[in-house]
Amino acid sequence: MSKRDLKKYLHELDKSQLEEQIIELYDKFSPIKVYYDFVFNPKEDTLLKECKIKISSEYFPARTSGKPRRPKMRRSVAQKYIKHFILLGVDSFIIGDVMLYSIEIAQTFSAEKPVKSEVFYKSMLSSLEQAVRFMISNGILQDFKSRIIAISTETNNQNWFNKEEFNAIVERFEY
Repeated sequence: MSKRDLKKYLHELDKSQLEEQIIELYDKFSPIKVYYDFVFNPKEDTLLKECKIKISSEYFPARTSGKPRRPKMRRSVAQKYIKHFILLGVDSFIIGDVMLYSIEIAQTFSAEKPVKSEVFYKSMLSSLEQAVRFMISNGILQDFKSRIIAISTETNNQNWFNKEEFNAIVERFEY
């Protein structure tokens, strides 16, 4: 069904029929329930806290029964939250914050325990590129400029193999 056909169909329904359909969709599909729950009770601060806890536990997992757990270091956890926040229509400043936070927490981890995998460093570079593109498209790059520069500086301090690529990102928007 095309969007045009859907509009035509919805136009033919009366108010009570529309209400019934929306309630049925709400009951049947969890993404719709999540969307409406967010729309009517945003609680962006709670979502942000939950998100940051999940991301940080990827690198610094909580101990279980006194035994330290191994960090999983999955970038996909942060990516899932970012995608979810974009779909919900969360404020772009919060999304930008999460994008940079995921890189910063990974850098904190690699400062304590150097990572041997090149994939990790390439992944962080991709995350920064994605964040900068998002921030440019939403007109919020200037608000996050100092954090982006700090991320680039930290790659130099930790001597990441792809530090020049991080520096190039910063150089592009400095001039």
